[in-house]
Amino acid sequence: MAPVSNRMFLPTAASWEATVRPSFVRDEDERPKVAHDHFSDAVPVISLQGIDGVCRAEIRDRVAAACEDWGLFQVVDHGVDADLAADMARLSREFFALPAEDKVRYDMSGGKKGGFIVSSHLQQGEAVQDWRELVTYFSYPVKARDYGRWPEKPAGWRAVVERYSERLMELSCKLLGVLSEAMGLETESLAKACVDMDQKVVVNFYPRCPQPELTLGVKRHTDPGTITLLLQDLVGGLQATRDGGKTWITVQPVSGAFVVNLGDHGHYLSNGRFKNADHRAVVNGESSRLSIATFQNPAPDARVWPLAVKEGEETILEDPITFAEMYRRKMEGDLDRASRKKQAKDQLN
Repeated sequence: MAPVSNRMFLPTAASWEATVRPSFVRDEDERPKVAHDHFSDAVPVISLQGIDGVCRAEIRDRVAAACEDWGLFQVVDHGVDADLAADMARLSREFFALPAEDKVRYDMSGGKKGGFIVSSHLQQGEAVQDWRELVTYFSYPVKARDYGRWPEKPAGWRAVVERYSERLMELSCKLLGVLSEAMGLETESLAKACVDMDQKVVVNFYPRCPQPELTLGVKRHTDPGTITLLLQDLVGGLQATRDGGKTWITVQPVSGAFVVNLGDHGHYLSNGRFKNADHRAVVNGESSRLSIATFQNPAPDARVWPLAVKEGEETILEDPITFAEMYRRKMEGDLDRASRKKQAKDQLN
């Protein structure tokens, strides 16, 4: 366990300060212009009732249309027990209410596999911090779990995370099956392309922010993996764009729903037919927000290459690569763009 650090700044300890610290202030072009609660119903809400029966074709068509349009949709009637989801959210909030020393015991900086951190696990080269605290669980493959990185408090949280991750793995595989069929493939094709599927559960806590117009809860990005399932409270803050960031919408929270978004891996497997959801999180000055993102990723050595290419259509990638290499290139590209932007800004000052 990491020793308690007195140097780690926690947004939860400063949510009632008058201003945000300079390390959290975004450049003007990155600051949010749409409020956390200015909701849009543009992202479809899809019931999964009857997915294994007579409604499967209709559900498949709606999911495919949403992935072509946004790379993003919400699902209800998904089969995940409401009490389990409520317990996961309640215990998550209890963790973030703990004293700082109980949280930073699980400091995951320096490349540790799981635990607690502020802003992002990508600390190196991060020009501006995100206004959030988070806990990461590496939950699948099961054999790779390091329970020493799973917080002991609050009591019972570990057991709930285990059950929750199992149910989300089941739901993810069901959705991947529908997406496979939408691509004209066998039901198991996308899951097989992931080889030994990896799962990471990231619990995000966005404290009340004194100047939400200056910062972000999570900067603009696409997820690197196959699909992500997000459980969020009703506060609002998830935003999405489908025009390269020119306009943003705040996704309408739906009680009990999971937001599903396609990642880069899913985008490549579809040969670009399905979008990788372009999104971010904003914060607010009235209340905290909680969201729980479950990332379903392929194994590091899984082959990244389109599974469905129409006749006469060019492939979105030049050559097959591993997911580990794809991820490395993405991270290096993100850091390079951030570095070049910072250099350009410094030259003007």
